[in-house]
Amino acid sequence: MTTQVEQPRRVPGAPEMLLQTSRHTIVKIPLPLPLPDLKVVNAYAVGTGDGVTLIDPGWASRESETMLVAALDSTGYTPADIRQILVTHGHWDHYTQGVKWRDELGVELLLGAEERHSIDAFDAGDGVHPNQVPVMERAGAAGLARAVAELQWQPYEREVAFTPPDRWLQDGDTVDAGGVTVTARATPGHTRGHMVFEVGGVAFTGDHLLPRITPSIALERAPERLPLRSYLRSLQLFLELPDARMLPAHGGTDQHTRRRAEELLDHHDQRLAVIAELIAAGAETAFDVARLMRWTRHERALAELETIHQMVAVMEVVAHLELLVSRGVLSVDESAPVSSFTVC
Repeated sequence: MTTQVEQPRRVPGAPEMLLQTSRHTIVKIPLPLPLPDLKVVNAYAVGTGDGVTLIDPGWASRESETMLVAALDSTGYTPADIRQILVTHGHWDHYTQGVKWRDELGVELLLGAEERHSIDAFDAGDGVHPNQVPVMERAGAAGLARAVAELQWQPYEREVAFTPPDRWLQDGDTVDAGGVTVTARATPGHTRGHMVFEVGGVAFTGDHLLPRITPSIALERAPERLPLRSYLRSLQLFLELPDARMLPAHGGTDQHTRRRAEELLDHHDQRLAVIAELIAAGAETAFDVARLMRWTRHERALAELETIHQMVAVMEVVAHLELLVSRGVLSVDESAPVSSFTVC
C-alpha cells in the first residue's frame, strides 16, 4: 500500500534529538521501509519521566523493529516504557509496527476515527488496488486499468496485520503523554482519518504536510467523495492555527507549518488552473489531461512513469477535475463508460 509519488532513495540515519526541555524530549527515529521508491519513514518518540509515546512507528519488519528498539535504548527507554502509540494515518509504513506492538506488548494504539472505513473495507483477496481499477477505466485509461489490476502483492506486503486500533481519535481529542498534552487535529485528504498531532509549538504532520512533495489522495480502500476539497480545507487550517515546527513522516524537520501550507495551497491552485485550461483547450478525459502534463521533479511524461506512479498521477487529475466540477468551473458527462469533461 505505497502511496507516495516518486522519492529519492535514502537510507535511515541515526536517531536525532530535536527538543529537550525540563518536561519532555522529542527524538526523531528514521526507520527503513521495504518499498522500492520510499525508503525511510520518520518515527518520533516523545519522552517524559513517566515513559515514552511513539508517533508513526513504521512498517512492521524485523529490521525496522531492531532499529526502533535500539533508538529507544539510546534515549533511556525500552518497549516496556511505551505509554501509547499514536499514528497519523493507517497506511502501512506508519501503522503496522503499532499493530504488532499493540498485539505483543499490550500497548494502547490510537488512530483517527475516519480510518475505520478503509480498515473495515480491507480484504487482501480483493487485489492490491481494487477501487482504483474502475477509476482508471472511467478516466479513459483502459490499458492502465488492466496493468493496475494485474499488480500482485509483494512478499513484504503479505500477511501484514491491518486491524482496528484500541481507540479511535476525534478532532480535538487530547492524549496525556506523561504530563505533556498531545492534541489531535483532524486533517482529512491524504486519507479520510489523517491526524496531525500537536505538542506545544511542534506539529507531527504525518503525510499531510511534507517538505518536498504533496501527498497522494484517494488511494484508500474506501475514499471519500471529494478528497481534494478536504485536503485543501485541512491545509487552510494551518493558516489559522499558531505556526509550529513541522515534523513530517518523510523528509527533513527544518520547516514550519504555515509557510508549507501556503506553498501547497499555491501548488494546488496552479494545478487546478492548468487542468481547467487543458479541458478548455480540448482535452476531455482525466487520462487526456494526465498525458498532457509533466510529473515528478524531473518533469516526466506520464508514459515514462511506472504503473503505480501513472495511477497516482491519473488519480490526482481525477481529484482536481471532480473539485472543478463541484465548483461549477467544469461539467461532466457520465453517461458513457468514460467520463468526459467540458468547460461550463
